[in-house]
Amino acid sequence: MPSHAKAQVKFGQIIRQLRLKRGLSQEDMAALAGIHRNYWSGIERGERNLSLSKILAIAAALQIKPAKLFAKF
Repeated sequence: MPSHAKAQVKFGQIIRQLRLKRGLSQEDMAALAGIHRNYWSGIERGERNLSLSKILAIAAALQIKPAKLFAKF
């Protein structure tokens, strides 16, 4: 697996952990972030290469600073 794909999978795992800590379903989280629920599922599985605007939307929906999304890398 290429290193960028590994990073996408790791990022998806981090996002999932943070979502679960807040007690949100994928559907609820997707709605908060303004992302389609099917796309959200792909994010958590590491299938999506996110844009900066999506990363910022996710951080805002989780009510955290964007840097926290990368803190566990």
